[in-house]
Amino acid sequence: CIRTMERAVKQAYERGHLGKNIYGSGYDLDMIVHTGGGAYICGEETALLNSLEGERGQSRIRPPFPAVAGLYACPTIVNNVETLATVPHIINNGAAWYCSLGTEKSPGTKIFSLSGHVNRPGNYEVELGFNLKKLIYDPAYGNGIKDGKKLKGVIPGGASTPFLTPDMIDIGLDYESLRDQSSMLGSGAVIVFNEDTCIVWVIQRLIHFFKHESCGKCTPCREGTGWLEQMINRIEAGQGKPGDIENIEDICGNILGRTICPLGDAAVMPIQSSIRLWRDEWQYHIDHKTCQVKTQFAFK
Repeated sequence: CIRTMERAVKQAYERGHLGKNIYGSGYDLDMIVHTGGGAYICGEETALLNSLEGERGQSRIRPPFPAVAGLYACPTIVNNVETLATVPHIINNGAAWYCSLGTEKSPGTKIFSLSGHVNRPGNYEVELGFNLKKLIYDPAYGNGIKDGKKLKGVIPGGASTPFLTPDMIDIGLDYESLRDQSSMLGSGAVIVFNEDTCIVWVIQRLIHFFKHESCGKCTPCREGTGWLEQMINRIEAGQGKPGDIENIEDICGNILGRTICPLGDAAVMPIQSSIRLWRDEWQYHIDHKTCQVKTQFAFK
């Protein structure tokens, strides 16, 4: 993918689409393809700018915002590929056309990456407001749950977003509808879990990821994710103790809203929602020292 992009940029220079004095207009435009190290934190715009400058990938305190002082202290606009991909269509068809797609408050389309226990995982571009239940069950999209299993839960917007239960999925995939269900649209990565999935095991995998990807700048995130990982590992290993759930909730509350970037919030929101929706399963783990469902490895 990187080589393809580099080739495309090279061809654009050769054909005069980029460079100095483009088409004799007096306008200069250069494009550089820069390969990052792959750190999750560098999805946050100011950490990304630090990385581009050769600094450690850590979020900056704002203000100043990147639009005022970004890359090398110059005004900088940071957009992701999905946003930029819509620009040619808006230019060709007009803003009114784009706003006619989706909902009134969430116009346009979005690519949803559907994964997990579905028959047809994949990337699906649909209008915002598209029904989540249809995305999972319609034969043209997810085509239902694998092996005829029942649905247990859905993460609608990537690992950082709160869970939804089966009775909550007959909603539109847009910002307002998901907010009404105490979740978020996030990145559009829809992860589906069947009835054999151990929620505690899923959370164990998620907190391991966020602990690993924390840049360590903010104490609540750095220390809190470490403590959460230790406690959840212990519960999953059958060594849970009375009061563990309450302690986990307390740690989550001391991380949420207390970090420079949203990674700390991202780490705890799935945990909080899993306890809210499946507290009995967490308690079963602690009381019986084992999973409540058939297998804790159902998500593999």
